[in-house]
Amino acid sequence: MDQQWQKMLAAAKKVQDFRIIGKHMEVGGVAAAVLSESGKIYTGVCVDTACGLGLCAERNALMNMLTQGEARITRVLAIMSNGQNGAPCGACREFIVQLMEQDYQKVEVMLDYKQAKVITMGELTPQWWL
Repeated sequence: MDQQWQKMLAAAKKVQDFRIIGKHMEVGGVAAAVLSESGKIYTGVCVDTACGLGLCAERNALMNMLTQGEARITRVLAIMSNGQNGAPCGACREFIVQLMEQDYQKVEVMLDYKQAKVITMGELTPQWWL
């Protein structure tokens, strides 16, 4: 695996810290890292709430990136609570596609770090808004 993926994995692991915030909220079960076109890595963790108003780790990482003035990504990596990688959920896929509307097909997604399995958002979302 190349150095960028290694750095992204390390960054996501660094912020993944499951904890219960209150009776109806927990955070950090899933962590994500996104690589911006500038080469900077942004991270985020999931925020799970009892009412479903939480936020996925991928979108949290993207919000961090947008807050810092960047708006384009090249890669996405998420670590699930079991330590395995996983693909973005439907809401995250839609967010990424809208963010990268002209080039979303090229955004790489880590599916399995141990097996070096990477696919593109174009493969995950082949016919967006047809």
